[in-house]
Amino acid sequence: MRRVESGAPFPFGASLTQRGTNFCLFSDNAEGVELCLFDTEGNRERERVAVRECTDGVWHCHLPGVGRGQVYGWRVHGPWEPQNGHRFNPAKLVLDPYARQLVGALRWDDALHGYTVGAGEDADLVMDDRDSASFMPKARVIAELPLTAAAKPLNTWPKTVVYEGHVRGLTMRHPLVPEGLRGTFAALGSEPMVEHMLKLGVTALELLPVQAFAQDRVLIDRGLTNYWGYNTLGFFAPEPRYLGAGGLDEIGMAVDRLHQAGIEVILDVVYNHTCEGNHLGPTLSWRGIDNASYYRLMPGEPRYYDNLTGCGNALNTEHPRVLQMVMDSLRLWATVYGIDGFRFDLATTLGRRADGFDPGHPLFHAMRQDPVLGRAKLIMEPWDIGPGGYQLGNFPPGFSEWNGDYRDVVRDFWTGSEGLLPAFATRFAASSDLFGEGRRRPWSSVNFVTAHDGYTLHDLVSYEHKHNEANGEDNRDGHDDNKSWNCGAEGETDDAEVGACRARQKRNLLATLLLSQGVPMLLAGDEIGNSQGGNNNAYCQDNEIGWVDWTGQDEALSAFVARLTELRKRRSALSRPAFLTGARNERGVPDVAWFGVNGARMTEEEWNTPHAKCLAVRLAPAQPGDVSLLILLNAANHGVEFLIPPGGTGKWEAVLDTAEQVEGAQRATGEAVIADARSLVVWESRA
Repeated sequence: MRRVESGAPFPFGASLTQRGTNFCLFSDNAEGVELCLFDTEGNRERERVAVRECTDGVWHCHLPGVGRGQVYGWRVHGPWEPQNGHRFNPAKLVLDPYARQLVGALRWDDALHGYTVGAGEDADLVMDDRDSASFMPKARVIAELPLTAAAKPLNTWPKTVVYEGHVRGLTMRHPLVPEGLRGTFAALGSEPMVEHMLKLGVTALELLPVQAFAQDRVLIDRGLTNYWGYNTLGFFAPEPRYLGAGGLDEIGMAVDRLHQAGIEVILDVVYNHTCEGNHLGPTLSWRGIDNASYYRLMPGEPRYYDNLTGCGNALNTEHPRVLQMVMDSLRLWATVYGIDGFRFDLATTLGRRADGFDPGHPLFHAMRQDPVLGRAKLIMEPWDIGPGGYQLGNFPPGFSEWNGDYRDVVRDFWTGSEGLLPAFATRFAASSDLFGEGRRRPWSSVNFVTAHDGYTLHDLVSYEHKHNEANGEDNRDGHDDNKSWNCGAEGETDDAEVGACRARQKRNLLATLLLSQGVPMLLAGDEIGNSQGGNNNAYCQDNEIGWVDWTGQDEALSAFVARLTELRKRRSALSRPAFLTGARNERGVPDVAWFGVNGARMTEEEWNTPHAKCLAVRLAPAQPGDVSLLILLNAANHGVEFLIPPGGTGKWEAVLDTAEQVEGAQRATGEAVIADARSLVVWESRA
């Protein structure tokens, strides 16, 4: 008979002691809990231990002699009362929410559901007694991993350039990455990848979800997979597919190599919902452990979930134990794996209370006061699909936000839309209208033109209509309003004129992004002309559609991006620590000034001229000894003559031209220069 000790109600999950392992599970509404011990492969349950101790809703025990490598799961007893929000079913093995490593894969079967599938309209009310253990992944007890060794780069926000990519997608088609490493963390830290990012000039790699996630049954039935990973199964365990022969150690090794190169690592994390879906979803973890505590249930109808995310459920971050789970998970990734920051998917859901979004939500306060997370880069996706879901600019100080308005305005501007000068100037200048309150800084705005969700840059200038047929949804999925322009031909073409137009539009969009105030975010592969064939929703394409194509890469475009990041790094005017206001420095020079094509300050009438598509902006340096910059923007479909406005030393040199016409030219105040159709020119002040 195994000896079972009471153990301690902390820390959650499984933690090794000198004599064995301590196990803890939170369930406030459970009536009994059993710990199930499996063989090393997780195939056979060898022992079931009744957990007798419960302290403050935490069930706990200590098992002497149980050590590293032990595979386990939980069974939780309690009321089966879906109408009251309780869905306990001890026939269903549930995964420890604090599992650090998964064993085995999720294998879809109706037995994974707590209710009897196919029992009619009220099927979810009928309890199913089939055992789900053989279809479930399990948790493995692991020893504490060594902390990452390399010091964190601690890159400042003003000098940050983010590069958004996917662990598998970045390296699966890279010819210089060893084939056995491709698609893993180890590949991210390989020499070819690190060298490319250094050459490009990015300072932070932002990865799509790497926490363990479930494959959607509906996708498997269509022969597809959940590629992006926004379907979390475990907040503490990495996705097993991203690990190679080195196992968990590969994560820290890759992060160390990136840190040694001065590159930070940011994780896209999904704490707004889980993979268990709505009331008809499977029982895999939280639902079977304590449904009423972990999830937001519909007021007055707790049988159903408050589906604020569009994914079937939403985590109840108002519950202190759920909030603690999120914080514990973030701290683990930041400390054990050395992660430098987090991008929070559908972050509006995280800040919701019963009466709506609250910027003073306890979770936000907890992050900002935390001695570890308070120093991390924290980026919010400021929307969900619930009431009042679009909260751009409403998160508290200390958080940056994905600026979807920036994306839309910049795309519209370069496609030639009218009446955009005021909006474009505001977004170009870091959107102080959105982020200027509460002494926030320009880096509150994370600017992007493309991201994983939508067209790549190449497709943005090549397609006016989405082409998502490969997703198996009859092209109904994905956005219909992409604010794209194909330059006169849909899809790939050999037309030289169309090709030249597309190349220039790419340069315009990239230049605008990297010359704007705020934090620029590049989509990995955009710099080399990567295409998804017009698919603007490649969430299920873990194949050549979704992977970055490194063959036939556009080296000229990559070099252009490197020039832009170097210019941004070298010139303080492009990354000021405070919002542009027009205030004058000690020499009487305003930090920003806007001009028309005539070289005079923009008038109110000119700002509001609907057909105007041209603008000039002069930026003063933020540091002594640096130079002023003058940027001419012409989104018209014809060349436009600009008069050089006064400022700087009165003499200017063109250092970058997306039309490649006037680069190297010099002009003085009052002299004319032609900005070619749809082009952007950067001038530097010269002595």
